[in-house]
Amino acid sequence: MRTFLALFTVLALAGCASTENTYLANGEQGLTIDCSGEANSWAACYEKADASCAGTGYRIVGTEGTPQANESDKTLGVNVGNFTSRSVVVVCK
Repeated sequence: MRTFLALFTVLALAGCASTENTYLANGEQGLTIDCSGEANSWAACYEKADASCAGTGYRIVGTEGTPQANESDKTLGVNVGNFTSRSVVVVCK
């Protein structure tokens, strides 16, 4: 039972987007939002940005990520064995 609980906790945390404060070259304070992994999407990044900026809006400064795999490269419709990285840097308005 403990093994199941530990596995469930790890899987639940794997689906969360994380936020970290950062400073841009011009001195502005921004947020780096990491929503990597198969359980997340770009939409998760933008939802986290909206929640982190408390509904005041945000400006996207940059994005970085693994390109989307072609359907022909997937196994049974799933991108098996490849880690998908996604991050976005935003500045709250």
